[in-house]
Amino acid sequence: MTPQELRALCLSFDAAVEEFPFNPDTSVFKVRGKLFALTALDAEPLTVNLKCDPDDAIRLRTEHPDLIVPGWHMNKRHWNTVTVDGTLPDRLVRELVEDSYDLVVAGLPRADRLRLDRP
Repeated sequence: MTPQELRALCLSFDAAVEEFPFNPDTSVFKVRGKLFALTALDAEPLTVNLKCDPDDAIRLRTEHPDLIVPGWHMNKRHWNTVTVDGTLPDRLVRELVEDSYDLVVAGLPRADRLRLDRP
């Protein structure tokens, strides 16, 4: 997955936006003001911080050591840093990004969640 494909994927979700609150090189993808992905799209290797269910986070880190690690500068229980260098299948990366988005949406107030369901 290329940086452009990762960016397009993150922006493909309902109400997803890209912001640069830290610096012009760090993309922060949010839904209704809540972070679901953080990456420096020009970094090598390309990595992305994604929210993850704590049990799944441990399993993924065990199954993919060195490619999925505790979230850098994030709550290590709920966030993973995923290396997107072509070693992990693109399908898995897409699932992890979608899971992160879904977890963040699930934590939104009901009114915000309902607004996401409207066309």
